[in-house]
Amino acid sequence: MLTKPKAYSFLAFICFIFCACLVQAQVVKTDLLIIGGGASGTTAGVQAARMGTKVLIVEETPWLGGMLTAAGVAAIDGNHQMPSGLWGEFRQKLYNHYGGPAAVETGWVSNTLFEPSIGNKLLKELANEKNLTVWYNTTWQEVKKNGTGWQVTVKNGKKKRTIEAKLVIDATELGDVMAKTGAKYDIGMDSKHDTGEEFAPEQANDIIQDMTYVVVLKDYGKGANKTIKKPAGYNPKEFDCACDVSDPAADGGPNENCLQMMGYSKLPNNKYMINWPKCGNDIYLNIIEKTPAERTEALKEAKLHTLRFLYYLQTELGFKNLGIADDEFPTSDKMPMIPYHRESRRVKALARFALQHVSQPFDQKEAYYRTGVAVGDYTIDHHHLKNPNAPAIDFVKIKVPSYNVPLGSLIPQGVDGLIVAEKSIGVTNIVNGATRLQPVVLGIGQAAGALAAVALKNNVQPREVNIREVQQALLDSKAYLMPYIDVKPQDPHFAALQRIGATGILKGTGLPYKWANQTWFYPERPVSEYELVSGLKPYYESLKAFQASGSNLTLKFLGEILATVNTSITYEKVAAEYGALKLNRAAAPELELNRREAALLVDRLLNPFALKINFDGHLAGQGI
Repeated sequence: MLTKPKAYSFLAFICFIFCACLVQAQVVKTDLLIIGGGASGTTAGVQAARMGTKVLIVEETPWLGGMLTAAGVAAIDGNHQMPSGLWGEFRQKLYNHYGGPAAVETGWVSNTLFEPSIGNKLLKELANEKNLTVWYNTTWQEVKKNGTGWQVTVKNGKKKRTIEAKLVIDATELGDVMAKTGAKYDIGMDSKHDTGEEFAPEQANDIIQDMTYVVVLKDYGKGANKTIKKPAGYNPKEFDCACDVSDPAADGGPNENCLQMMGYSKLPNNKYMINWPKCGNDIYLNIIEKTPAERTEALKEAKLHTLRFLYYLQTELGFKNLGIADDEFPTSDKMPMIPYHRESRRVKALARFALQHVSQPFDQKEAYYRTGVAVGDYTIDHHHLKNPNAPAIDFVKIKVPSYNVPLGSLIPQGVDGLIVAEKSIGVTNIVNGATRLQPVVLGIGQAAGALAAVALKNNVQPREVNIREVQQALLDSKAYLMPYIDVKPQDPHFAALQRIGATGILKGTGLPYKWANQTWFYPERPVSEYELVSGLKPYYESLKAFQASGSNLTLKFLGEILATVNTSITYEKVAAEYGALKLNRAAAPELELNRREAALLVDRLLNPFALKINFDGHLAGQGI
């Protein structure tokens, strides 16, 4: 029998063991931690999980999707002709739910509009992967290095937990995690003298884009009166020009049409997304560097401003039957859970994607297009109407083709074990006006997930990965590397043409076009001897002195080119490979090849995509 002192000691020991076990139980280990379950966080998690990585997402709201859902911006801007990877999967889920493409073309701003709650439901279905866990209503509090990995403290209600992760993706709305880790970043407009962008201002400043607190309205029927209480500070003059719906990307005068303005973001099931820039509910607030408490206080004004605009719509314009939708957001006021941030911190990354890389990708010293992992076609769209101090730059008039985002823009300088996604990647302020759009951010997230999975599989830092391995993983997932509008994922040669495009051996043709810019591969066009040889020369020293004319490339001449690179390649081998492609044309020496055929044969017989490149797009160990 134990004496009292011994009994107390024994109980204390048991309590110590119990508490130690309890503390230990609060430590969760994962390969990849994604902080933020927004647009990019969701696709990053899905992609990495599908590649066999153990993934945990922590998300502060009860929803997935961020700006797409929790912020209510449920109208997709751009990439309608480029259904890349998980964006294409999500869109197909929307088609299946609503009944096809026409059923989601309900507003004139977009080809794809949906109810935010449905977007959340479908994204959760997409995220139903065995390697993926999501903690909702969970905020991160601290992040610090733990050996070669990270230790992150999170909170759900009153419950705190510790997560140990080998790799972290910052998918927060404002780049908060990467700032906490010590990564360097920019906020606001860059100087033209720093970026080389002619449209940038002379001096850098801290001005960011206007934000919006969206509201989703529902038509409650003829005769209904859903007018809200007059909001504090209401001034109808503030919204006088709301019905000016002239296209800023086109020439011509204003078009005063209030019904057209309301149809801008009409959603399925007679709902309306109110996200209107001109004399609408945009507001200028720069809360990036504020504390969470300060942000919450500042955002009260953003929400109030939206309610003033709603009151204007109901009273001055007569839309009394449109009231705040009562079946969208699980909030007490039925407003979105978060605001729509158009701009955040921008990390100083291994690659800074600037306007010249978008407008003339093949003419820069950095061949960033070769490292592309996400694509976009929307024009450069900035919102600055609510800040009188913003420089008068007509961003929409900056003409660019479609583009691809370089992998290096996701990797911060000087901080290992961290990948940056959402809107905080390494781009200039001007280019952020294009890369911030929803399908691009979905693609950035998918690329971040692929990058993480490859780094973890090979036990290397993100900056040490083989870029081509990351790109091939994305191609395996039907994601675009190059923004070719005329080569769809359903094309049997999609991956091969993407690979040759990403080498630059055969280049696409880009052009600005309204709100959906383009790049064409023209696969069925003839290709000249000179074009192909010029594309191959940077990769193969043996072709430096090879002479080629402007004549159309024949199968025989292609054999001569390839034999110069690899002496084991004969015309007979080239002809046999051509026959194996089953392209409905017979192999013959004088057969004139098109760009598709030339690309496929180069991809099969030389495999230049296998040659390693660095984050500038040059061959590893040299510049090309």
